[in-house]
Amino acid sequence: MATSTTVVVSPPGPAPRFLVGNLPEFGRDILGFLGDCARRYGDLVSLRLGSWPALLVNRPDLVEQVLAVRYRQFRKHSFFFRHVTAIFGNGLLTSEGELWLRQRRLAQPAFHRERLAGYAKTMVDATERHCQAWRDGERRDLHHEMMALTLHIVVRTLFGTDVGDRVVAQVGASFDAIVEEIARRFRRPFRIPDAVPTPGNLRYRRGVRRLDALVHRLIGERREAGDEGEDLLSLLLRARDEDGTRMSERQLRDEVVTLVLAGHETTALTLSWSLYLLSRHPAARQCLFEELELLAGRPPSIDDLPRLRYTDAVVHESLRLYPPAYVIGREAQEDCQVGGVPVPAGTTLFLSPWLLHRDPRWFEAPGEFRPERWLDGLSARLPRCAYLPFGGGPRVCIGQSFALTEAVLVLAAVSRRFSLTLDPDLVLEPFPSITLRPRSGVWMRIAERR
Repeated sequence: MATSTTVVVSPPGPAPRFLVGNLPEFGRDILGFLGDCARRYGDLVSLRLGSWPALLVNRPDLVEQVLAVRYRQFRKHSFFFRHVTAIFGNGLLTSEGELWLRQRRLAQPAFHRERLAGYAKTMVDATERHCQAWRDGERRDLHHEMMALTLHIVVRTLFGTDVGDRVVAQVGASFDAIVEEIARRFRRPFRIPDAVPTPGNLRYRRGVRRLDALVHRLIGERREAGDEGEDLLSLLLRARDEDGTRMSERQLRDEVVTLVLAGHETTALTLSWSLYLLSRHPAARQCLFEELELLAGRPPSIDDLPRLRYTDAVVHESLRLYPPAYVIGREAQEDCQVGGVPVPAGTTLFLSPWLLHRDPRWFEAPGEFRPERWLDGLSARLPRCAYLPFGGGPRVCIGQSFALTEAVLVLAAVSRRFSLTLDPDLVLEPFPSITLRPRSGVWMRIAERR
């Protein structure tokens, strides 16, 4: 009796070029390229980046399979993290397996909801102090302002100390140089080791050294003051392995760098894009102002969060249109299938919140800024993993509640006092690197609200 053989066909995709594959298009405009691939080839698209096989996955149920249901078959992808080893090392963002699980369990208490009440007051107080320097009628880069503010907040809340404006400016400039270099690395068909003294590598290494200097300062100050506090840094310093040994200096450094950078970058970007979108949509901004009247002229507090529903909706809509983590990568650890197509071991899988959040199958008028879409239970109706600004599955961002609380409170604290107007000549473009930044800052005119 004849037997039938099932032939598994790889999904379609753009034709790769000799040697470099699809890397030129990927590096030149990653957001446009991935969007074009999804429109032309569907929810599963075969790619090749240099010698790296890749698969774009653009359907919520398949994304959920990768991030949650079968997450053990996939690890953080080396295509991206090979470029940032000098920054993040083997911290919570990049580590795998038992080390990642141990570090996450160790850091989790610092992000418990009961801790947010104490953090919230620090967030608002820092915002009030930061805005004291703003003057009616002046122009400021609100992206720069939010980066500085959120760095002050994360250092104070998670590490129990303060840093001066000069240090914040140095860290900001260092991270800007690092981000620029990472974006260039994504466009190369080959890797240039960090030790090669190219101009980009020299700027990159100088930036990493400055970040290290801040981290070592934070660690040194906490050790001098004693590690008996309940802030995250104290927890890390007291932590011991099962054999009684403390965390190594390198591991401690990696965790602190990860939490400092990830702990302020995402929230700063959320606020930057929120302020930009509000300036482009006066009706939405007026709705926000009307809601903030409930504060009766005082700064917001954590008790106000349940009533700041429109402010929260603005934050969610900003995260939908401009998710800081615009692409999530995973690497298949073994031969497997996704959506019925073969995925050889070593294949990089790209899961893009940027695409999912702008898909008309899940969001009506997906290109429009509509905060009100979040006020009628949309979150409960969406398919799982159709909206994932903080990732999904076991590796969902540990600071999700922290970041959302901070974004809502800071946006309310700023907007109750100021009306911010975008420069009319500014054309704001997203700049995809480690995160999704505004390419040329967010220059706005400050107007005090009276």
